[in-house]
Amino acid sequence: MVALAIIIERLTSLRASRVAPPQLLDEVLTLTRSGLPSADVVQKLEASSPLGAVLSAGIRAASAGKAVPEAQVRTAFEASGRVVVHQLERYLSTLGSIATAAPLLGLLGTVIGMIEIFGAQAPTGGGGSNPELLAHGISIALYNTAFGLIIAIPALMFHRHFKSRVNELVLTLEQATDQLLPQLSGGRRG
Repeated sequence: MVALAIIIERLTSLRASRVAPPQLLDEVLTLTRSGLPSADVVQKLEASSPLGAVLSAGIRAASAGKAVPEAQVRTAFEASGRVVVHQLERYLSTLGSIATAAPLLGLLGTVIGMIEIFGAQAPTGGGGSNPELLAHGISIALYNTAFGLIIAIPALMFHRHFKSRVNELVLTLEQATDQLLPQLSGGRRG
């Protein structure tokens, strides 16, 4: 249930349109061409999306003075980007842990079931064992392993998908900051 909840939450949270709206960078580039926007516009930009949060950090750094060096703006982008990446990777370690632990827990259940089955057999060698009951007990014990794998396989697939998705989104954020950086540090302050 936890893995399913994480998968649903990450599917909705890691949409490109939510993290990096397609027109946002163009709007910010247009807005900053004639000068830096006001504080309330920057605050709205920050609240709009993770990309907006990163871009607004650079704009705030550029607003600090007349001749802000490019390195200072880049540092602001990077600091904000680390926070955003942490938010994008939220719950992924939990999903990875579920993918890793589920088959082990299933195997543990199977081993415990097998111990119980063999412990319940007659201790003497004289025909007290029923092979049909033994086979039925073993098949029931193996359900634990099957359930563990049923949980682990999709969890692992989605974990890897989400890690790849986060990497794509981080690249998009980096490219956006690279496009805005020259404009913020190019001396066009209003």
